[in-house]
Amino acid sequence: MPGTVGAATGDAADGSGAGSTGGGPGSLRRTLTFRDLIVYGLLFIAPMAPVGIFGTLQAKSHGAITVVYLAATVAMAFTAYSYAQMVRVAPQAGSVYTYARVGLGEGAGFVAGWMAMLDYLLIPAVAYLFSGIAMHALVPSVRQWVWTALAVAVTTLLNLWGVRVAAVVGFAVLALEIAVLAVFVVAAVAELAAHGAQRGWTVPLTGEGGFSVTAVLSAVSVAVLSYLGFDAIASFAEEAAGGSRRVARAVLTCLVVAGVLFAVQTYLAALLAPMTAGELAARPGAQGDAFYVTVDAAVGGWLHDLVAGSKALGAAFAALAGQAAAGRLLFAMARDRRLPGAMSKVDAGSGVPRRALLGAALVTLVAAVWAARRDDGLDQLSSVVNVGALTAFALLHASVIGWFCFRGRAGAPRVLRHVVVPLLGLAVVVAVIVSASATAQAVGAVWLAVGLVVPAVRYGCRARDRAGRG
Repeated sequence: MPGTVGAATGDAADGSGAGSTGGGPGSLRRTLTFRDLIVYGLLFIAPMAPVGIFGTLQAKSHGAITVVYLAATVAMAFTAYSYAQMVRVAPQAGSVYTYARVGLGEGAGFVAGWMAMLDYLLIPAVAYLFSGIAMHALVPSVRQWVWTALAVAVTTLLNLWGVRVAAVVGFAVLALEIAVLAVFVVAAVAELAAHGAQRGWTVPLTGEGGFSVTAVLSAVSVAVLSYLGFDAIASFAEEAAGGSRRVARAVLTCLVVAGVLFAVQTYLAALLAPMTAGELAARPGAQGDAFYVTVDAAVGGWLHDLVAGSKALGAAFAALAGQAAAGRLLFAMARDRRLPGAMSKVDAGSGVPRRALLGAALVTLVAAVWAARRDDGLDQLSSVVNVGALTAFALLHASVIGWFCFRGRAGAPRVLRHVVVPLLGLAVVVAVIVSASATAQAVGAVWLAVGLVVPAVRYGCRARDRAGRG
């Protein structure tokens, strides 16, 4: 622990994080620019993430969906700010695993990494499954699980090729997604100018029939899940040219950009939606396709197909970013001897943790193909992916308080930055966990229990060895 803290504080002093990348066999290369970091974050989030849950949020919020996303952006800003604080303290590849280890201790660090692992391994599986579903709809003669496996194979090869190559290809895909979103915005504005809105211009902000704080907060607990992935930027702290300050700025920038994109597209879609929030609430089966139905009715089938195709490609590359982040997490935990040491090796040619990436890809492949071969596979995966990330976020906020108030040597803590903000972030995260489904809570509890057993067994084995030597 002292060695980790010493390295962290030394890196934080100049913001370079140079101590993390000395060029040895366990070092990563600093090749990622600020733009690359934003690309990875937005790829993982997906610029049109609200498309799939537009109808659900409309129904839950009584039509005030734009306020929901504005509130969700503010709620997640607390978590982004805590990431920005801790990445300067410990600019290393393990993200929340490293932060909890520094701020709370070895045991908490392992638990944070263990819970984040559930998120980082399964969110890409969900994204790959989305891609497989979309491609099967376009080419039904090829089975869904085959498309899913192919998406895993292609993106894994790009990740193994090198972080710069993956970032360049990811930028092209992200540009395509944003272009499609721009087409939707232009088409929607043209439709509104020509024929007007289906309902009042302020309804996406005030709701239908009056503003309901309770309804909006209920919808916010779902909407914050659209942002999962921006935190993956912190996983590339050892590969960012410019050091930890640039990573911190990228985390905050990515969240703001995503929030603006989400607010704009949901505002326009809500104005054009043929079904009211009340009608969607009365017909749950219509909620999943509500965005596409809106596009069809207002603009035409051509934009429907364009948005669907963009989502198919975007899902695969969201998984690419998630797989890359998962590989860095496994690499960091292996480097600290919390996982098999073989995964701590960095490939000399590509500069990436090849074995850690392959390990992450294997787990994701198994989960994605298993889900693709089941009728309820998407529901099964989606119900459990969020609890791991949210638990890791909770430990992140606790780490800020732990480091700056108790364990650090940087002087007196600043109450607003190091106490108030993380406590507010912790409250938001706990509220979302409490509102999660019973299945998600149960799976998260089981995964956490396993994570608590592993260090306990390791500690027992070490104690026995020391006793034997004594």
